[in-house]
Amino acid sequence: DSAIAIFCAVGGVQPQSETVWHQADQYHVPRIAYVNKMDRIGADFFNVVKEMEKKLAAEPLILTLPIGSESEFEGVIDLVSAKEIRWNSDDYGTSLSYSDISPSRSSQVEEYREKMLDHLSAISDEITQLYLEGKDISPALLKAAIREGTINRLFIPVFCGASLKNIGVQPLLDAVIAYLPAPDEVPAAVGHHIRRGHEISIECRTDAPPVGLVFKIQNDREAGNLSYIRMYSGTLKNGTAAYNFNKKKKERINRLLRMHSNRSSQIDSVSAGDIAVVVGFKNAQTGDTIGSEQLPLLLEKMHFPEPVISVAIEPNTQSERKKLQSALEQLEKEDPTFLTKEMEDTGELIISGMGELHLDVLVTRVLKEFRVAARVGKPQVSYRESITGIVNHTEKYRRLIAGKENVAEITIKVAPRAQGSGNSFESELDKKTLPQECIDAVGRGINGSFTSGIVYGYPAIDMQVTLVGAVYHNANSTPLAFEAAAALGFDSACRKASPVLLEPIMLVDVMVPKDFLGEVIGNLTSRKGEIISLESKAVTEHIRTRVPLANMFGYSTSLRSITQGRATFAMEFSHFAAKSGNLSQ
Repeated sequence: DSAIAIFCAVGGVQPQSETVWHQADQYHVPRIAYVNKMDRIGADFFNVVKEMEKKLAAEPLILTLPIGSESEFEGVIDLVSAKEIRWNSDDYGTSLSYSDISPSRSSQVEEYREKMLDHLSAISDEITQLYLEGKDISPALLKAAIREGTINRLFIPVFCGASLKNIGVQPLLDAVIAYLPAPDEVPAAVGHHIRRGHEISIECRTDAPPVGLVFKIQNDREAGNLSYIRMYSGTLKNGTAAYNFNKKKKERINRLLRMHSNRSSQIDSVSAGDIAVVVGFKNAQTGDTIGSEQLPLLLEKMHFPEPVISVAIEPNTQSERKKLQSALEQLEKEDPTFLTKEMEDTGELIISGMGELHLDVLVTRVLKEFRVAARVGKPQVSYRESITGIVNHTEKYRRLIAGKENVAEITIKVAPRAQGSGNSFESELDKKTLPQECIDAVGRGINGSFTSGIVYGYPAIDMQVTLVGAVYHNANSTPLAFEAAAALGFDSACRKASPVLLEPIMLVDVMVPKDFLGEVIGNLTSRKGEIISLESKAVTEHIRTRVPLANMFGYSTSLRSITQGRATFAMEFSHFAAKSGNLSQ
């Protein structure tokens, strides 16, 4: 429904923030901004606001000003009430006090309050009239205009604080209530009607059929799976059953809980607009749609990036193997970017994730939370394969199976697709040329081949396969023969289409003190890093680079050593790029 965008007063608008911000723009999410860590060395509130304008094309509306910064940060000025707010350090900011604006800050407050009123005058004629007449404007009137502008995404209210000391937290939480929309004030969610095949709007009504989304799974030692659900419509009650449309199974609601941090309280029902935890779901996973069979629909599917790094994991003793598998299955339910598989030929367990740190955290949970003694191997990069050429290939299949001849002949065209666009199979044939069941069989053969790869057995990506011709014999052509012909034809065609091995390229952001800039850049260059940008901050330098994942193993330790532990970095998947030349060589 809405969001709080949190920025570091030192680091400013960082690349990860940009990614999330643009997603919020895409889904038209109203939001407020909070500049945190105002007590850190190098904190600069106004620089962060400028970066919001420059990097995010945002329209910031400052509602609180900092009183001091770095070690002298002591509170905020609320521009709506025109009061100074200070927090009591003795009780970690639980209590706060209000006071009038001090004369030394009155000119700054007047400047930014006028900027605020300029924005709000465009929304409220009453504010404009009172402003022009020089009359007092009540906080209630200002808040109503701010709420309207925030919900309509005309501007972004900006607050500041230091959360570690609880400075600025209460005004931020008050702003959530005052300015962000209630569930029934946002556009209706859209779902895909399973039977009718079209999109329908889901109104936020308690008297409608229930529709909810599982957005998080968590394991509890006593209660089992905790399924966090957001209700878009209707009501779910304790002790009743709900239908999981993704798994096509009924799930029983044993208990409903309302969470407050790590504490919970039992509730009887959860209705449209609410968030609750369901105890009892056994099959639910993140992204599943929950409802009733009287309204069969699916909410928009969540998209998760594919894992790019893998390690082998094995229990210290064979007696703990089942316990390890159970722990990995639970983690896989909780985290859709984490995958496990058992190698058919060796029985080896392989876990895959988004990076070295990601897997380190999950392995630590296996050891400590699930109490399984296990060993892990060295990280292995998850490569991909693709093609660079366009090839037409005809595959003839003829086999004697159970005394009956199975015959199929197909012509397929394989071609590369744009980076990140995924795989696609299409047929140019009509049902007169080839029965639909045989076209479907070709599709199964091709889709199965995507996962088994081309040369090295890594999954194939970004490929277009088109069925352009086929020969069908009424007497002995079968779907099984066409599926086999498709798999064999895919392999032969791709080997002639200049196959390439692709490696994951990571987007790496490093925040480094200026004294260590040269050494850090040198280290990144030695890892085949491509420097994208270099941005100078008050006391740090921000390096943005692309580096092959295979060269990033051990980087955390290396960076700590170079910078005496004073630098930080973040890494996320960027894209796959060719690692070597023609694989057929």
